[in-house]
Amino acid sequence: MALNAQTSTTFKDSRDGNVYKTVKIGNQTWMAENLRYLPSVVAPDSGSNTLPLQYVYGYKGNSVAAAKATASFKTYGVLYNWPAANKACPAGWHLSHDSDWKILIIGLGGYKVAGGKLKEAGTTHWQSPNEGGTNDSGFTALPGGYRYSSGVFDGQGKNGAWWTSTVSDAELSIAFYREIDYDFSETMKVRNNYNMGWSVRCVKD
Repeated sequence: MALNAQTSTTFKDSRDGNVYKTVKIGNQTWMAENLRYLPSVVAPDSGSNTLPLQYVYGYKGNSVAAAKATASFKTYGVLYNWPAANKACPAGWHLSHDSDWKILIIGLGGYKVAGGKLKEAGTTHWQSPNEGGTNDSGFTALPGGYRYSSGVFDGQGKNGAWWTSTVSDAELSIAFYREIDYDFSETMKVRNNYNMGWSVRCVKD
C-alpha cells in the first residue's frame, strides 16, 4: 500500500538559524525544503571534484549576504557540488543515500508515480503542466535547477535534482542523484560528475 499519511514539524539549524519544515513519511523523516546552508558561495564558473563548493542559482558573485538576499536562495535553497553536499547536513541528519530514496519511492507507489506525489502541487514554482504534481507525500519537491559542469545555471522551474551520498564510480568521480521534472510524474535515478551543482535534502538519522 502506498504511503499517504505523514506528520509535519520543524527543525532549526543551530549553525545559521535556518528553520526547515520536516515531514515523516513512513519510518523516514525528511526535510521538506531544500537545504539553505551557505558557509561560502562561488560563481558558477568555479568547479571542483574535490573542494566543497556552494552556488546560488543565478548569482555570480562571492558575497554570502548578497546570495542570501536573492529570491532563488529564499525559495530554492543552495546548489552544492558533491564534496560540499556530503558535508552540508546538520548534526543528527545525513545527506540522503540512494537507498533512502528507494524506500521513499517504493512507499509512494513506485518510480512511475512517486515524482508526482513528491512535487509541490500547482504551477507557482513548477512550469506547466507539472505532470502528476499532487504533493500527497508532503515532501514539497521544488524545481531548483542545477549548475552544470560547464559553469552554466539551467533548469529552474523545470527540474529538481538532489544529490545522494552513493558513489557510482569513484575513479571517475561520479555519484548518483535523483531527478524530478515538470513534464513527468516519474522519478529518475541518474549519475553525474561530482562537480555538478544539485540541491540537497537531508534525512534524519
